[in-house]
Amino acid sequence: MKVFKFGGASVKDAAGVRNVASILQRFKNESLVIIVSAMGKTTNALEEVVAAHAKQTGKAQELYDALKERHYAIMRELFDEGDEVFAAVNDTFVEGEWVLEDKPADNYDYMYDQIVCVGELVSTKIVAAYLTKAGLKTHWLDARDVVATDNTWREGWVIWDKTKANALKIVPPMLAQGGFVLTQGFIGSTSENFTTTLGREGSDYSAAIFSFCLDAESMSIWKDVPGVLNADPRIFDNTIKLDRLSYKEAIEMTYYGAQVIHPKTIKPLQNKNIPMFVKSFLDPEAPGTEISSDTEDTYPPIVVVEKNQALLHISTLDYSFVAEHHMAHLFEKAAKLRIFVNMMQNTAISFTICVTNVPDRVERFINEISNEFKVKKEDGLELITVRHYTQETIDNLKKGKIVLFEERIRNTMQMVVKNVPAIERKEVEVAGSKA
Repeated sequence: MKVFKFGGASVKDAAGVRNVASILQRFKNESLVIIVSAMGKTTNALEEVVAAHAKQTGKAQELYDALKERHYAIMRELFDEGDEVFAAVNDTFVEGEWVLEDKPADNYDYMYDQIVCVGELVSTKIVAAYLTKAGLKTHWLDARDVVATDNTWREGWVIWDKTKANALKIVPPMLAQGGFVLTQGFIGSTSENFTTTLGREGSDYSAAIFSFCLDAESMSIWKDVPGVLNADPRIFDNTIKLDRLSYKEAIEMTYYGAQVIHPKTIKPLQNKNIPMFVKSFLDPEAPGTEISSDTEDTYPPIVVVEKNQALLHISTLDYSFVAEHHMAHLFEKAAKLRIFVNMMQNTAISFTICVTNVPDRVERFINEISNEFKVKKEDGLELITVRHYTQETIDNLKKGKIVLFEERIRNTMQMVVKNVPAIERKEVEVAGSKA
């Protein structure tokens, strides 16, 4: 049994759904569990719905209806009028409307999970129905019946024993009937049957969960790139495809923010030595990138850029030293608000941290510590991480930037930077040469 994951870009429109079906025709005689994300930018659109509902702007239903129509337009290209998939999809949209009819929940993250999950549920119903229409027998599975989590909204922690028991009870009998099993990424369920999400872009992680629980032979992620590259091709020219990666290197890359794979994906696969392949849905026959234990740790410079960063300069009100108990208190507050510290630096009377600028969380953090500390926020920044760096690569990356602070450890270099005007990032060469 193998696990395939198709992201939102692969099913963003009717042509994309047809392309996924053509790829799966190659595997029609294999035992597959298929994870599918929400279509295109659906999650972004649903986040706008959640925000509008929370603020009671009066536009939540209008935004929701526009999203519904985009999905119905795709279905009208794929199915005949009156196909039962229209009713199935409508039922799912109605579940989201029930949430919008109520007053906004006090817990924003809880409300987020109950609305945003609609994207995956609708997408998978459309894709499963089309695969069956195309002659590929497909069983639709609600991932919430398998993936059990705690009630950490928007970042659900998997309850592994229960999830594995659910997977083994539900999935093999479905596969035994012949055909594929298709389910959602990104979502799970609490013991009270409330929906949780696993973190933004969490569908990769969902595929790893199913792979681990079902002892998959392999896992494949289908993307719009030829494999894992040493830098984001949307930012840099002359990127290099990495044919093979070790689990260790992949974990390092995702930890530092590489977007090609969700950070939690690798560990479950490594635990059972399940190889993972990153392949292109635009060129299905291409070899892609293999991630496994059987690789050499020799790589060109690998560059990860995280935008939307903020520096928080924190100092004591009485100019006393920033001591260990201060740091412990600050990290406790950050952990409670799920603020991830990407870099930190301290002097005698100040402590600076680089965090991803999630406005509602960062502002709450600042408000909660402002009676004890003076805080200055500097945003609009980027965090650049270079694995296996060369001085030439670093010098190129610094062009047209103000470096606010940097750190080097072994073969990894990080720097927080601010762009200066009139520099074109595409001019930067990052590929370097293989050692």
